[in-house]
Amino acid sequence: MKKALTTGFAALTLTALLSAPAAALTVEGVDVPDTYSAMDTELTLNGAGTRSKWFMDLYVGGLYVPEAIDDGEAVINADEPQAITLHIISGMITSERMTEATLEGFEASTDGDMASIQEDVDQFMAVFQEEITEGDVFDLVYLPGEGVRVLKNGEQKDTVGDLAFKKALFGIWLSDKPAQKDLKEKMLGQR
Repeated sequence: MKKALTTGFAALTLTALLSAPAAALTVEGVDVPDTYSAMDTELTLNGAGTRSKWFMDLYVGGLYVPEAIDDGEAVINADEPQAITLHIISGMITSERMTEATLEGFEASTDGDMASIQEDVDQFMAVFQEEITEGDVFDLVYLPGEGVRVLKNGEQKDTVGDLAFKKALFGIWLSDKPAQKDLKEKMLGQR
């Protein structure tokens, strides 16, 4: 009987381990999974890092792509499934602050010319109107022909834009004027 219980426990433990998402990286206490499923495509964690401002860690950002890549422009321009995850790690992030920072990011990634995607930006920003708290996770998942799925804590909130919008959105972190240079480098696996 004891052997049967031990064997059963071992099998249950193994099953739990195999079904849990594997964490490839732990950043600021956040276990960042090594894969992400998007539209029948298994995406791989390319890299992850911390967004900081005024000496405060705000969120952990992760980039998921079909194949490892270290070229930000190539990621931005690729018309293939990709995802960026944002794990909020600070209670200092509010809806207002997230909205303000994201709009600044869009301004930088589009060189101030958001006219062609303004409606998409406005639609996207509505997701941040809900209260944001420490521990929230945002998934920004680009799917060709569909747009960017925006999820908060695993719940789909909206699908926004097309490839042009995705380029501006991913450009917030990966363009020549990223939100934070060392976060860009880490997301691209350069550090």
